[in-house]
Amino acid sequence: MEGGGGFVGSVNSAGMTKAVREGYATASTDTGHSGGSGSFALGHPEKVADFAYRAVHETAVEAKALIAAFYGRAPRLSYWEGCSTGGRQGLMSAQRYPEDFDGIVAGAPANNQIHLCAWRMRLLLTALKSPQHALPPEKLKLLNDAVLDKCDASDGVKDRLLEDPRDCRFDASALKCSGPETASCLTPQQLETVNAAYTDTRKSTGELLYPRLPFGGELGWLVPGRATEPGGMDIDMFRYLANQNPAWDWHDFDLEKDIERALVHGKEIHAVNPDLARFKARGGKLLVYHGWSDGGSGGAISAFNTISYYESVLNRMGANQEGWLRLFMVPGMAHCGGGTGPNQFHALAALERWREHNEAPESITAAKVNERGGVEMTRPLCPFPRRAVYKGSGSIYDAANFTCKLQ
Repeated sequence: MEGGGGFVGSVNSAGMTKAVREGYATASTDTGHSGGSGSFALGHPEKVADFAYRAVHETAVEAKALIAAFYGRAPRLSYWEGCSTGGRQGLMSAQRYPEDFDGIVAGAPANNQIHLCAWRMRLLLTALKSPQHALPPEKLKLLNDAVLDKCDASDGVKDRLLEDPRDCRFDASALKCSGPETASCLTPQQLETVNAAYTDTRKSTGELLYPRLPFGGELGWLVPGRATEPGGMDIDMFRYLANQNPAWDWHDFDLEKDIERALVHGKEIHAVNPDLARFKARGGKLLVYHGWSDGGSGGAISAFNTISYYESVLNRMGANQEGWLRLFMVPGMAHCGGGTGPNQFHALAALERWREHNEAPESITAAKVNERGGVEMTRPLCPFPRRAVYKGSGSIYDAANFTCKLQ
Protein backbone atom coordinates (compact mmCIF):
# COMPACT_ATOMS: atom_id res chain seq x y z
CA MET A 1 0.00 0.00 0.00
CA GLU A 2 1.27 3.44 -1.00
CA GLY A 3 1.06 6.55 1.17
CA GLY A 4 0.11 10.11 0.31
CA GLY A 5 1.51 13.58 0.82
CA GLY A 6 0.26 16.85 2.28
CA PHE A 7 -3.48 16.66 2.91
CA VAL A 8 -3.57 13.80 0.36
CA GLY A 9 -6.87 14.18 -1.55
CA SER A 10 -5.88 11.78 -4.36
CA VAL A 11 -4.66 8.22 -4.76
CA ASN A 12 -0.93 7.70 -5.29
CA SER A 13 -1.18 6.40 -8.85
CA ALA A 14 2.57 6.78 -9.51
CA GLY A 15 3.44 4.66 -6.48
CA MET A 16 0.79 2.10 -7.39
CA THR A 17 2.13 1.84 -10.94
CA LYS A 18 5.62 1.16 -9.59
CA ALA A 19 4.24 -1.46 -7.19
CA VAL A 20 2.38 -3.29 -9.97
CA ARG A 21 5.54 -3.33 -12.10
CA GLU A 22 7.35 -4.98 -9.19
CA GLY A 23 4.73 -7.72 -8.96
CA TYR A 24 2.55 -6.52 -6.10
CA ALA A 25 -1.15 -6.17 -5.69
CA THR A 26 -1.42 -2.56 -4.56
CA ALA A 27 -3.73 0.03 -3.05
CA SER A 28 -3.84 3.68 -2.09
CA THR A 29 -6.40 6.06 -0.61
CA ASP A 30 -7.34 9.71 -1.02
CA THR A 31 -8.23 9.58 2.73
CA GLY A 32 -11.86 10.43 2.01
CA HIS A 33 -11.73 13.76 0.19
CA SER A 34 -10.66 15.19 -3.17
CA GLY A 35 -8.03 17.86 -3.70
CA GLY A 36 -5.07 19.02 -1.66
CA SER A 37 -6.87 21.69 0.36
CA GLY A 38 -7.50 21.35 4.09
CA SER A 39 -11.05 22.64 3.65
CA PHE A 40 -12.39 19.10 4.17
CA ALA A 41 -11.78 19.65 7.91
CA LEU A 42 -14.31 22.49 8.11
CA GLY A 43 -17.22 21.14 10.14
CA HIS A 44 -16.42 17.51 9.30
CA PRO A 45 -14.80 15.73 12.26
CA GLU A 46 -15.40 12.36 10.60
CA LYS A 47 -13.33 13.43 7.60
CA VAL A 48 -10.57 14.52 9.97
CA ALA A 49 -10.63 11.03 11.49
CA ASP A 50 -10.46 9.55 7.99
CA PHE A 51 -7.41 11.67 7.17
CA ALA A 52 -5.81 10.93 10.52
CA TYR A 53 -6.03 7.12 10.58
CA ARG A 54 -9.27 5.51 9.48
CA ALA A 55 -8.99 5.70 5.69
CA VAL A 56 -5.69 3.83 5.56
CA HIS A 57 -6.99 1.08 7.84
CA GLU A 58 -10.29 0.64 6.03
CA THR A 59 -8.55 0.62 2.66
CA ALA A 60 -6.10 -2.03 3.87
CA VAL A 61 -8.94 -4.22 5.13
CA GLU A 62 -10.99 -3.91 1.93
CA ALA A 63 -7.96 -4.30 -0.34
CA LYS A 64 -7.07 -7.59 1.36
CA ALA A 65 -10.66 -8.78 0.92
CA LEU A 66 -10.56 -7.91 -2.80
CA ILE A 67 -7.22 -9.69 -3.21
CA ALA A 68 -8.57 -12.80 -1.49
CA ALA A 69 -11.66 -12.78 -3.69
CA PHE A 70 -9.69 -12.31 -6.93
CA TYR A 71 -6.77 -14.67 -6.29
CA GLY A 72 -8.54 -17.18 -4.09
CA ARG A 73 -6.18 -16.54 -1.16
CA ALA A 74 -5.27 -13.69 1.11
CA PRO A 75 -1.96 -11.86 0.67
CA ARG A 76 0.91 -13.73 2.34
CA LEU A 77 2.49 -10.46 3.55
CA SER A 78 1.48 -6.81 3.38
CA TYR A 79 3.81 -3.82 3.22
CA TRP A 80 3.40 -0.08 3.59
CA GLU A 81 5.57 2.51 1.83
CA GLY A 82 5.19 6.27 2.28
CA CYS A 83 7.03 9.52 2.89
CA SER A 84 6.03 12.79 4.62
CA THR A 85 2.31 12.39 5.32
CA GLY A 86 2.83 8.85 4.04
CA GLY A 87 5.51 8.40 6.69
CA ARG A 88 3.05 9.57 9.33
CA GLN A 89 0.44 7.17 7.97
CA GLY A 90 2.93 4.32 8.29
CA LEU A 91 3.75 5.14 11.91
CA MET A 92 0.03 5.53 12.64
CA SER A 93 -0.62 2.05 11.28
CA ALA A 94 2.09 0.54 13.49
CA GLN A 95 0.63 2.35 16.49
CA ARG A 96 -3.13 1.87 15.97
CA TYR A 97 -3.50 -1.13 13.65
CA PRO A 98 -0.38 -3.28 14.00
CA GLU A 99 -2.07 -6.17 12.22
CA ASP A 100 -2.51 -4.24 8.96
CA PHE A 101 1.09 -4.42 7.71
CA ASP A 102 3.94 -6.87 8.19
CA GLY A 103 6.54 -4.30 7.21
CA ILE A 104 6.49 -0.50 7.04
CA VAL A 105 8.74 1.99 5.27
CA ALA A 106 8.16 5.41 6.86
CA GLY A 107 10.13 8.22 5.26
CA ALA A 108 10.44 11.72 6.76
CA PRO A 109 7.27 11.19 8.84
CA ALA A 110 5.11 14.22 9.58
CA ASN A 111 4.09 12.44 12.75
CA ASN A 112 3.17 15.55 14.76
CA GLN A 113 1.67 17.44 11.86
CA ILE A 114 0.02 20.24 13.82
CA HIS A 115 3.26 21.18 15.58
CA LEU A 116 5.08 20.89 12.26
CA CYS A 117 2.72 23.33 10.55
CA ALA A 118 3.02 25.73 13.50
CA TRP A 119 6.82 25.65 13.28
CA ARG A 120 6.72 26.42 9.57
CA MET A 121 4.24 29.23 10.19
CA ARG A 122 6.58 30.77 12.75
CA LEU A 123 9.54 30.53 10.39
CA LEU A 124 7.68 32.08 7.45
CA LEU A 125 6.17 34.82 9.59
CA THR A 126 9.71 35.78 10.53
CA ALA A 127 10.85 35.70 6.91
CA LEU A 128 7.85 37.83 5.90
CA LYS A 129 8.25 40.51 8.59
CA SER A 130 9.69 42.83 5.97
CA PRO A 131 11.33 42.62 2.54
CA GLN A 132 14.64 42.92 4.38
CA HIS A 133 13.99 39.63 6.23
CA ALA A 134 13.83 37.60 3.01
CA LEU A 135 16.60 35.15 2.15
CA PRO A 136 17.10 35.16 -1.63
CA PRO A 137 18.87 32.14 -3.19
CA GLU A 138 22.25 33.84 -3.28
CA LYS A 139 22.13 34.43 0.48
CA LEU A 140 21.12 30.82 1.11
CA LYS A 141 24.17 29.75 -0.91
CA LEU A 142 26.35 32.14 1.10
CA LEU A 143 25.04 30.59 4.31
CA ASN A 144 25.40 27.01 3.08
CA ASP A 145 28.95 27.64 1.86
CA ALA A 146 29.87 29.05 5.26
CA VAL A 147 28.40 26.02 7.06
CA LEU A 148 30.24 23.57 4.82
CA ASP A 149 33.51 25.51 4.97
CA LYS A 150 33.27 25.27 8.75
CA CYS A 151 32.04 21.69 9.17
CA ASP A 152 32.51 19.63 6.00
CA ALA A 153 35.75 17.99 7.11
CA SER A 154 34.40 16.98 10.53
CA ASP A 155 33.28 13.58 9.17
CA GLY A 156 36.68 12.78 7.66
CA VAL A 157 35.93 13.56 4.00
CA LYS A 158 35.59 16.84 2.12
CA ASP A 159 32.62 16.15 -0.12
CA ARG A 160 30.34 19.13 0.64
CA LEU A 161 28.12 16.84 2.71
CA LEU A 162 27.63 16.55 6.46
CA GLU A 163 27.38 12.90 7.49
CA ASP A 164 25.98 14.00 10.85
CA PRO A 165 25.17 17.73 11.25
CA ARG A 166 25.02 17.33 15.02
CA ASP A 167 28.83 17.52 14.95
CA CYS A 168 28.73 20.98 13.38
CA ARG A 169 29.44 24.04 15.53
CA PHE A 170 28.44 27.01 13.41
CA ASP A 171 27.44 30.53 14.38
CA ALA A 172 25.64 32.46 11.66
CA SER A 173 26.50 35.76 13.32
CA ALA A 174 29.96 35.36 11.77
CA LEU A 175 28.30 36.45 8.51
CA LYS A 176 26.74 39.63 9.92
CA CYS A 177 27.35 42.72 7.81
CA SER A 178 29.71 45.18 9.50
CA GLY A 179 28.48 47.97 7.24
CA PRO A 180 26.12 48.24 4.25
CA GLU A 181 24.77 44.98 2.86
CA THR A 182 26.93 43.14 0.33
CA ALA A 183 26.73 39.77 -1.39
CA SER A 184 29.10 38.30 1.20
CA CYS A 185 27.22 39.15 4.40
CA LEU A 186 23.83 38.89 6.09
CA THR A 187 21.87 41.86 7.40
CA PRO A 188 20.50 41.81 10.96
CA GLN A 189 17.04 41.12 9.50
CA GLN A 190 18.31 38.21 7.41
CA LEU A 191 20.11 36.83 10.45
CA GLU A 192 16.82 36.95 12.34
CA THR A 193 15.27 34.66 9.72
CA VAL A 194 18.31 32.36 9.76
CA ASN A 195 18.22 32.10 13.54
CA ALA A 196 14.50 31.33 13.46
CA ALA A 197 15.34 28.28 11.31
CA TYR A 198 18.18 27.24 13.61
CA THR A 199 16.13 27.63 16.82
CA ASP A 200 13.75 25.14 18.44
CA THR A 201 10.14 26.26 18.69
CA ARG A 202 9.00 26.18 22.29
CA LYS A 203 6.01 27.14 24.39
CA SER A 204 6.28 30.06 26.77
CA THR A 205 6.85 27.44 29.47
CA GLY A 206 9.93 26.16 27.64
CA GLU A 207 8.27 22.93 26.49
CA LEU A 208 9.56 21.84 23.08
CA LEU A 209 6.98 22.02 20.31
CA TYR A 210 9.19 21.36 17.31
CA PRO A 211 12.96 21.13 16.78
CA ARG A 212 15.20 23.36 14.71
CA LEU A 213 16.66 22.64 11.29
CA PRO A 214 20.04 20.89 11.10
CA PHE A 215 23.01 22.64 9.56
CA GLY A 216 23.84 21.84 5.94
CA GLY A 217 20.46 21.93 4.18
CA GLU A 218 20.25 25.68 3.62
CA LEU A 219 20.11 25.43 -0.19
CA GLY A 220 16.73 23.73 0.16
CA TRP A 221 15.15 26.19 2.55
CA LEU A 222 11.86 27.31 1.03
CA VAL A 223 12.07 30.90 2.23
CA PRO A 224 12.78 32.64 -1.11
CA GLY A 225 12.88 36.37 -1.49
CA ARG A 226 9.58 36.37 -3.38
CA ALA A 227 7.56 34.49 -0.75
CA THR A 228 4.34 36.36 -0.03
CA GLU A 229 2.69 34.04 2.48
CA PRO A 230 3.29 30.80 4.41
CA GLY A 231 2.71 27.43 2.79
CA GLY A 232 -0.83 26.51 1.83
CA MET A 233 -0.94 23.39 4.00
CA ASP A 234 0.17 25.36 7.03
CA ILE A 235 -2.41 28.09 6.49
CA ASP A 236 -5.13 25.50 5.91
CA MET A 237 -4.22 23.63 9.08
CA PHE A 238 -5.05 26.67 11.17
CA ARG A 239 -7.75 28.17 8.94
CA TYR A 240 -9.94 25.10 8.52
CA LEU A 241 -8.94 22.69 11.28
CA ALA A 242 -7.92 24.92 14.18
CA ASN A 243 -10.17 27.96 13.74
CA GLN A 244 -12.91 26.38 11.60
CA ASN A 245 -13.13 29.69 9.75
CA PRO A 246 -12.58 30.11 5.97
CA ALA A 247 -12.01 33.84 6.56
CA TRP A 248 -9.20 33.34 9.11
CA ASP A 249 -6.23 35.57 8.31
CA TRP A 250 -2.80 33.97 8.67
CA HIS A 251 -1.44 37.32 9.92
CA ASP A 252 -3.42 36.59 13.13
CA PHE A 253 -1.53 33.35 13.83
CA ASP A 254 -0.85 32.81 17.53
CA LEU A 255 1.55 29.93 18.13
CA GLU A 256 0.18 28.49 21.36
CA LYS A 257 -3.50 29.40 20.98
CA ASP A 258 -3.76 28.09 17.42
CA ILE A 259 -1.96 24.87 18.27
CA GLU A 260 -4.42 24.28 21.12
CA ARG A 261 -7.38 24.99 18.82
CA ALA A 262 -6.02 22.55 16.23
CA LEU A 263 -5.51 19.85 18.85
CA VAL A 264 -9.13 20.24 19.97
CA HIS A 265 -10.32 19.40 16.46
CA GLY A 266 -7.59 17.05 15.30
CA LYS A 267 -5.28 15.65 17.96
CA GLU A 268 -5.83 12.20 16.44
CA ILE A 269 -3.73 13.32 13.45
CA HIS A 270 -0.60 13.00 15.60
CA ALA A 271 1.17 9.63 15.35
CA VAL A 272 3.40 10.07 18.38
CA ASN A 273 2.67 6.99 20.52
CA PRO A 274 6.06 5.36 21.28
CA ASP A 275 4.54 2.05 22.34
CA LEU A 276 4.90 -0.24 19.34
CA ALA A 277 4.93 -3.46 21.35
CA ARG A 278 1.99 -5.01 19.48
CA PHE A 279 3.60 -4.35 16.11
CA LYS A 280 6.87 -5.85 17.33
CA ALA A 281 5.14 -8.87 18.89
CA ARG A 282 3.53 -9.93 15.63
CA GLY A 283 6.87 -9.82 13.79
CA GLY A 284 6.48 -6.43 12.14
CA LYS A 285 9.53 -4.61 10.78
CA LEU A 286 9.71 -0.80 10.74
CA LEU A 287 12.27 0.95 8.53
CA VAL A 288 12.37 4.73 8.99
CA TYR A 289 14.50 7.15 6.96
CA HIS A 290 15.01 10.90 6.82
CA GLY A 291 17.21 13.27 4.81
CA TRP A 292 19.48 15.49 6.90
CA SER A 293 18.89 18.36 4.43
CA ASP A 294 15.09 18.23 4.68
CA GLY A 295 14.19 21.77 5.65
CA GLY A 296 12.34 25.02 5.12
CA SER A 297 8.60 25.28 4.56
CA GLY A 298 5.95 23.99 2.20
CA GLY A 299 6.09 20.37 3.35
CA ALA A 300 9.61 19.97 4.63
CA ILE A 301 10.25 18.36 8.01
CA SER A 302 13.14 18.64 10.47
CA ALA A 303 15.25 15.49 10.65
CA PHE A 304 15.66 16.10 14.39
CA ASN A 305 11.95 15.42 14.81
CA THR A 306 12.28 11.90 13.43
CA ILE A 307 15.29 11.20 15.65
CA SER A 308 13.22 12.38 18.62
CA TYR A 309 10.42 9.94 17.81
CA TYR A 310 12.88 7.08 17.28
CA GLU A 311 14.50 7.80 20.64
CA SER A 312 11.08 8.01 22.31
CA VAL A 313 10.40 4.43 21.18
CA LEU A 314 13.71 3.28 22.68
CA ASN A 315 12.96 5.14 25.91
CA ARG A 316 9.60 3.37 26.10
CA MET A 317 10.55 -0.11 24.92
CA GLY A 318 14.20 -0.46 25.84
CA ALA A 319 17.54 0.40 24.30
CA ASN A 320 18.00 -2.47 21.84
CA GLN A 321 15.17 -2.65 19.32
CA GLU A 322 17.21 -3.15 16.14
CA GLY A 323 15.68 -6.56 15.56
CA TRP A 324 12.55 -4.87 14.22
CA LEU A 325 13.17 -1.07 14.14
CA ARG A 326 15.90 0.79 12.26
CA LEU A 327 16.38 4.45 11.36
CA PHE A 328 18.53 5.58 8.42
CA MET A 329 19.67 9.19 8.13
CA VAL A 330 20.61 10.35 4.62
CA PRO A 331 23.33 13.02 4.27
CA GLY A 332 22.42 15.84 1.91
CA MET A 333 18.99 14.46 0.98
CA ALA A 334 16.11 16.92 0.90
CA HIS A 335 12.43 16.20 1.53
CA CYS A 336 11.70 12.62 0.42
CA GLY A 337 14.48 12.81 -2.19
CA GLY A 338 16.55 15.29 -4.13
CA GLY A 339 19.17 17.47 -2.51
CA THR A 340 22.94 17.49 -2.83
CA GLY A 341 23.69 14.00 -1.52
CA PRO A 342 22.69 10.40 -2.25
CA ASN A 343 18.97 10.49 -2.89
CA GLN A 344 17.86 7.18 -4.40
CA PHE A 345 17.74 3.83 -2.60
CA HIS A 346 15.39 0.86 -2.45
CA ALA A 347 14.11 0.87 1.11
CA LEU A 348 11.30 -1.55 0.28
CA ALA A 349 13.73 -4.15 -1.04
CA ALA A 350 15.71 -3.90 2.19
CA LEU A 351 12.48 -4.27 4.16
CA GLU A 352 11.48 -7.36 2.15
CA ARG A 353 14.79 -9.12 2.84
CA TRP A 354 14.49 -8.19 6.50
CA ARG A 355 10.93 -9.43 6.95
CA GLU A 356 11.06 -12.47 4.67
CA HIS A 357 14.63 -13.73 5.11
CA ASN A 358 15.60 -12.18 8.45
CA GLU A 359 18.42 -10.28 6.71
CA ALA A 360 18.55 -7.13 8.80
CA PRO A 361 19.73 -4.08 6.81
CA GLU A 362 23.24 -3.45 8.17
CA SER A 363 23.51 -0.77 5.48
CA ILE A 364 21.55 0.39 2.43
CA THR A 365 23.46 1.59 -0.62
CA ALA A 366 22.16 4.95 -1.84
CA ALA A 367 23.08 6.74 -5.05
CA LYS A 368 23.07 10.33 -6.21
CA VAL A 369 21.49 10.18 -9.66
CA ASN A 370 21.64 13.23 -11.93
CA GLU A 371 18.98 14.45 -14.34
CA ARG A 372 20.46 12.35 -17.15
CA GLY A 373 20.21 9.19 -15.08
CA GLY A 374 23.92 9.00 -14.37
CA VAL A 375 25.22 7.93 -10.96
CA GLU A 376 27.48 10.62 -9.50
CA MET A 377 28.21 8.91 -6.20
CA THR A 378 27.16 6.07 -3.92
CA ARG A 379 27.23 5.98 -0.14
CA PRO A 380 26.08 3.46 2.46
CA LEU A 381 23.23 4.53 4.70
CA CYS A 382 23.81 3.21 8.20
CA PRO A 383 21.38 2.24 10.98
CA PHE A 384 21.28 5.19 13.37
CA PRO A 385 23.28 6.08 15.42
CA ARG A 386 26.00 4.45 13.30
CA ARG A 387 27.33 6.51 10.44
CA ALA A 388 29.31 5.98 7.23
CA VAL A 389 33.05 6.35 7.92
CA TYR A 390 35.67 6.58 5.16
CA LYS A 391 38.14 3.66 5.20
CA GLY A 392 41.01 5.95 4.21
CA SER A 393 41.64 4.93 0.61
CA GLY A 394 39.80 4.86 -2.67
CA SER A 395 37.23 7.27 -4.08
CA ILE A 396 35.13 9.13 -1.55
CA TYR A 397 32.26 8.83 -4.03
CA ASP A 398 32.17 5.00 -3.90
CA ALA A 399 30.14 3.31 -1.15
CA ALA A 400 32.61 0.40 -1.10
CA ASN A 401 35.16 2.67 0.57
CA PHE A 402 32.99 3.37 3.61
CA THR A 403 31.94 1.30 6.59
CA CYS A 404 29.22 1.80 9.20
CA LYS A 405 30.60 2.64 12.65
CA LEU A 406 29.60 4.19 15.94
CA GLN A 407 31.54 7.38 16.63
